[in-house]
Amino acid sequence: MYGYKISQELEQYGFQGIPKGTIYPLLLNMEKKGLITGEMQRSSDGPKRKFYRISENGLGEKKIFVSEWQSLANSVDQLIKKDK
Repeated sequence: MYGYKISQELEQYGFQGIPKGTIYPLLLNMEKKGLITGEMQRSSDGPKRKFYRISENGLGEKKIFVSEWQSLANSVDQLIKKDK
């Protein structure tokens, strides 16, 4: 996907109000870290756009993040249930 399309997808998952200018610095940072790759391609919607794809390194980092997030979510759930 390209940057603007990514921001539209994020809105569909409840991330409204993220400034469009925030997405591109994040993508650039992730690309520099090797988490994603970017490639200029023709677009059916107009001029060439930079399309991004998650890299093997990015998939590994995603797996680690999801595991840590699930652990945190479980801990928060336990804390909430304890206070009821």
